[in-house]
Amino acid sequence: MNLQGLKHKGRAAAAAALFLCLSGCGSMVVNPVTGQTERSVMDEASEIAEGKKAHAQVLQEYQALADPKLQAYVNEIGQRLAKQSHRAHLEWHFTVLDSPEVNAFALPGGYVYVTRGIMAYLDSEADLAGVIGHEIGHVTARHGAQRATRQQTAGIGVLAASVLGVVLESQGVGGATELLGQASQNAAAGYIASYGREQELQADGLGAEYLVRSHYRPQNMVDVIGVLKQQERFAAEQAKAEGKQAPSQNSWLASHPSNDQRLAQIREIASQYKADDANYQDDGAERYLKAIEGMPFGESAEQGLSRGQNFYHTGLGIAISAPMGWKISNSAEALSLVSPQGDAALVLRPIPTKAGGAHEDILRRLLKPEQGQVDKLNLNGLPASRFTGVVRNAQGQRQPVELTLVDGPKQQQYALQYLGRDAGALYRAKPQMREAEATFRALTSADRKAAQPWMLRTQAFPAGGFAQLAKASPLGERAEAQLRLLNGALDGEPKVGTKVKVVVTKP
Repeated sequence: MNLQGLKHKGRAAAAAALFLCLSGCGSMVVNPVTGQTERSVMDEASEIAEGKKAHAQVLQEYQALADPKLQAYVNEIGQRLAKQSHRAHLEWHFTVLDSPEVNAFALPGGYVYVTRGIMAYLDSEADLAGVIGHEIGHVTARHGAQRATRQQTAGIGVLAASVLGVVLESQGVGGATELLGQASQNAAAGYIASYGREQELQADGLGAEYLVRSHYRPQNMVDVIGVLKQQERFAAEQAKAEGKQAPSQNSWLASHPSNDQRLAQIREIASQYKADDANYQDDGAERYLKAIEGMPFGESAEQGLSRGQNFYHTGLGIAISAPMGWKISNSAEALSLVSPQGDAALVLRPIPTKAGGAHEDILRRLLKPEQGQVDKLNLNGLPASRFTGVVRNAQGQRQPVELTLVDGPKQQQYALQYLGRDAGALYRAKPQMREAEATFRALTSADRKAAQPWMLRTQAFPAGGFAQLAKASPLGERAEAQLRLLNGALDGEPKVGTKVKVVVTKP
């Protein structure tokens, strides 16, 4: 939950606002890459207009990283690649998003995004160019417009988020109240919808072509896939070690198939270009490390921080602890503590100021319960009321609901709702939900000390190797493995004195 989540409608509403009704049967357009004529519901003017509209939604949802120098660096690389593309005439926009997700995507009309999460795992400017070049390829080949056309032909309507490669996926936990709306979507698993294999291969080929034209080695397309495969594997192993579910597929590789056959095809594409070193500049590793110096790593303080089983939000002044084995899933408008089986969740959301007041009034106004019971509670000194009863859902059906309203610090009220895929799942998870609810609290001095954000720094590789760096790292038990991953050094070690990435607590 970030502070902006109190000011806008959040993920579900942002996605809903992106619905487009592209009417008509489309027209014939020429694909800039293939030169072939194809039927499309989006001409170039439509691509640009819809991309611009969706761009505003993306920035509202994710926010651009507040680092003008890094934004300018990424934009310069992107513009250089775009000038070598099949649609150099477009007005291209390149943005670094303030998100720890390992991701990159593009919107029709020339809007390309990379997250700081994916940038943390890249090793050079050429790697970054490989990611950006691939996304430019999706735009130049009109893959978003092609998907929109297929969906309209199928008669299912066009969701701009799908046109753009952005979708919300539910964890499968159902909501029941107007108060919490579509709370199940707040544990959303992913944002990038898969393109077809042929489209991905075409984007790979175009990315490699744009790299060569910009004097980068096309083999960096291969390097990027390898690095991100390792990161995905590490995340899964870490989740297993912590007794959690493997992370959902909200990563670049989730939409860019990462099997061995795919890698072989990428290598084949890269090998088609002559290995003429005179044509290629250096990979820009030193420039890249300088550019990302001081970049936030992991979650940001503005969005709230997860440290082990604890969640801290210094801006809102609150903290809560998840039961062992439960996953903490944070979104723009809600925090979900999800059971290990993924079939139940305790969802924490702020109550809009205009809907606030006495707990009984909030319940009557927003839930309109047909029957129920309210029990007064005290959560670590914070007044609270637990409602258990029956309401009418959006379809007019009677449905049981259990939630707790609590008066948090800074005059903000919250709802903690108990959600389950079915009655059995809810019953099994309820003791752990009660346990978690009882930890909701105003930040203590110990909480504030633990809630320190992290950032990337570079330093000379020491004689003691990654083991020495791990001792001073805040990353925890697997610090050495993660530092190796961040520096692309799973096997072997850099030379002593070589600049490497480290994670430090932000001063």
